[in-house]
Amino acid sequence: MSYELTGKLITKYDTIQRTESFKIREFLVEKTEDIGGRSITNYLKFQSTQDKTGIIDKVNVGDEVKVHFNIKGSKWEKDGKTSYFTNLDAWRIEQVAQGSADKPHTDSEYMEPLDSFSSSSPDTIDDLPF
Repeated sequence: MSYELTGKLITKYDTIQRTESFKIREFLVEKTEDIGGRSITNYLKFQSTQDKTGIIDKVNVGDEVKVHFNIKGSKWEKDGKTSYFTNLDAWRIEQVAQGSADKPHTDSEYMEPLDSFSSSSPDTIDDLPF
């Protein structure tokens, strides 16, 4: 299941090579909401891994961004103790245009294709199952 969050990019951390075959990069987004007449600010740390560590390069600190992410939970056991971790695993980021939160600018390198289907026959297009 995937989620989205829009907020202001606060910090971009360096990429860390955890093992020879695994790398990670974290970044921080500030999200302010008006709840019951009070302004509540949350700071959310996201991570991106492997080939997604570069998604944060196209946006700048201070930009309004929309982050697409998954929530991942892990269990870790050591010395008879069990710990649990929750990560916000970012897989795409979009810069939100100033003055228009409805129309984000995206980096097409990280966009998934909307449609890879093409046909010149109208009958082929109309036979969708829904």
